[in-house]
Amino acid sequence: MKTGDCDILILPGFAGSGEDHWQARWASRLRTGRVVEQADWHNPDPEAWRSRIVAAVEEATRPVVLIAHSLGVVAAVEAASRFPKDVVRGAMLVAFPDIETCQDLPASVRSFAPVPRDRLTFPTLVVASRTDPYCSYERAEEFATAWGAEIVDAGEAGHINIASGHGPWPEGMMRLAGFMQTIN
Repeated sequence: MKTGDCDILILPGFAGSGEDHWQARWASRLRTGRVVEQADWHNPDPEAWRSRIVAAVEEATRPVVLIAHSLGVVAAVEAASRFPKDVVRGAMLVAFPDIETCQDLPASVRSFAPVPRDRLTFPTLVVASRTDPYCSYERAEEFATAWGAEIVDAGEAGHINIASGHGPWPEGMMRLAGFMQTIN
């Protein structure tokens, strides 16, 4: 599948993605990409976040590919059972935060727990770092396996955000291009 053949829904995490974050940059570069806005990026409400994602999928006019980061990953996985059948064709889930065990996350983020472990019904790529302060690589692997996802080892990449030096993140864009070729 080509990016022009689908609606690309970009799902930021806690506090959103500032203009220098790779997600914001991708939204401006991908012709069919758009950020799914949340009412409150700093005080996330699990049901409100899930509902906005489901509504965005329902409003899509073409097949959907999700690109989620951090808490956006959790919200996407939680919303997945409510997606219309066969609309979401794939998901790239980056820097999953272990909201069940990581105490360094705000209480509002941890309120999304527990994270579903149901197998996802669409091809999924989980990109995980060996040095993410919010999730061990092994834990990300456990969730990827449960979801039926392929996992990509991003090496020592921190939380794959601006703070870890991932502004434009060209390696991620290359990974997305390869993933898109595997989607029908």
